[in-house]
Amino acid sequence: MKLHVMKLDGTTGGDITLNDAVFKIEPKTESLADVIRWQLARRQAGTHAVKGRSDVSRTTKKLYRQKGTGNARHGARTANIFIGGGIVFGPTPRSHDFKVNKKVRILALKSLLSIKAKEKNLVIVEDLNVENLKTKGLVESLNKMKLDSALFVDATTDCVNFKKACGNLHKVDVLPVIGFNVYDGLSHEKIVLTKSAVAGLQERLLG
Repeated sequence: MKLHVMKLDGTTGGDITLNDAVFKIEPKTESLADVIRWQLARRQAGTHAVKGRSDVSRTTKKLYRQKGTGNARHGARTANIFIGGGIVFGPTPRSHDFKVNKKVRILALKSLLSIKAKEKNLVIVEDLNVENLKTKGLVESLNKMKLDSALFVDATTDCVNFKKACGNLHKVDVLPVIGFNVYDGLSHEKIVLTKSAVAGLQERLLG
């Protein structure tokens, strides 16, 4: 599979051959759904909690005598049936994380890249090196390339200026190869890979 390599100024920079085992497979939407659920579950803090019977601060004095009143045998106002009493079986702090097989995660990434390539929403650029830190100049370049909503992926640490320039752009994000994931990929219309990112992703996903 071949794609044109673009430069940030909108000009072309030759062609690149992509591995069909990564960028041209039959997408598995089930794996995409599983990985997104897994990612969102891992983001949950899990700090939700309520006060149980042992946590509420109420008097522990016996309400009335044990026998002879016709009422149930209660010993304290902390019982859950009273207003201000403890909650029974309420949420407690816990982790929402669950396991997803590594092969499923890799398949989901391959499916994402294949879907973007099929929809012509996969763009390859030479690199992300820019000299000007101004956001205005970067916006003009992105408009030329029709990249309104894009996730940029790079394998180098040379794109510091690019990250700073796009820091205020709402629909533009930059990730390293190791941080590339399904949720962020689907949250953007286009995925933009540098040539180094292509090599890094193919190595990561093909092992």
